Amino acid sequence: MLATYSQKPALEHNDMESKTKNKKSRKQIESMAVRAFNGLGLASSEEAVAELKQGWFNAAYNVTLADGREVILKIAPPQGAEVMIYEKNIMATEVASMRLVKRNPVIPVPEIYFFDNAHDLCDSDYFFMEKIYGDNLEHVKASLPDDTQESIDLHIGEIIREINSFPGTYFGYDGNSDLRADTWKEAFIKIVDSVLEDAARKNVMFDFGYDEIRAAILKHAPALDEITSPCLVHWDAWNPNFFINDGRITGIIDFERALWAEPLMEAQFRPFFGEGVTSSMRGYGKTSFTIAEEQRNHLYSLHLALVMNTECFYRNYDTDDVFNFSRQFIGATMEWLKAN
Repeated sequence: MLATYSQKPALEHNDMESKTKNKKSRKQIESMAVRAFNGLGLASSEEAVAELKQGWFNAAYNVTLADGREVILKIAPPQGAEVMIYEKNIMATEVASMRLVKRNPVIPVPEIYFFDNAHDLCDSDYFFMEKIYGDNLEHVKASLPDDTQESIDLHIGEIIREINSFPGTYFGYDGNSDLRADTWKEAFIKIVDSVLEDAARKNVMFDFGYDEIRAAILKHAPALDEITSPCLVHWDAWNPNFFINDGRITGIIDFERALWAEPLMEAQFRPFFGEGVTSSMRGYGKTSFTIAEEQRNHLYSLHLALVMNTECFYRNYDTDDVFNFSRQFIGATMEWLKAN
């Protein structure tokens, strides 16, 4: 049955704080630093702890240690925080993924200095990592010359290809055994069903009924049978998660949503609304697709769009931008899946 789309998550304009950020005091952060860095505390300046406010999920800080080093502290949501099913234990996934890809020097991932899941100094997982120096790609890309933009996108494709070179032993999420399977088709259907379960918990009404969405997925699910070998997929490799310096990528972060899947799940294969072949695709070395690959591309686009839309009900975004964009994205993708 087709649902009428009438619901938006309420925007709490008087208090636009994240629902999941687990902020800590300077005193608490100093205790965490002392443990992580063998007794070394914070610098004495007031600027020794500076909150990084860009994200909406984890709390993050730029921390200056007593010896002058700057490091990044990332703190997971508190235990019991309301998160989506696939977000279970994702900080442990992030740390494991970053440590894994650090083995490949071509992937400019920061070093993880210390990871703590004891929950005594802090009521949730946290880690300290190397600070990346450079500009956030999201902030500066539009101001760069066209040839520099193209070079950066080609480099991104190369980096993502290297990340995908790490093989796995199962399909699905590291942090949630309920979202794993021996076959990709079974794992992917579990993953999408978990998003729809998250949506139902919040009474989310899409422009399409839940059964209609599931039917579109099952119609094209045989195309998933082609994938028999899982590999590491970053999944969240958008411009805000890259840093650049002198026209080159100097860092990639936010591996928390990584999973064992197919490379076509990567963001670089999600051109929105007819964008076509991109420089990052050329850098990756993948610019054409079989019919089955096109089917999978659209299945992965639908999954992403559903996640983006449902997330709006688990966060406290200060605008409707993500909600409105994801609604259009769901519509365009469902139209393709139903017509092909």
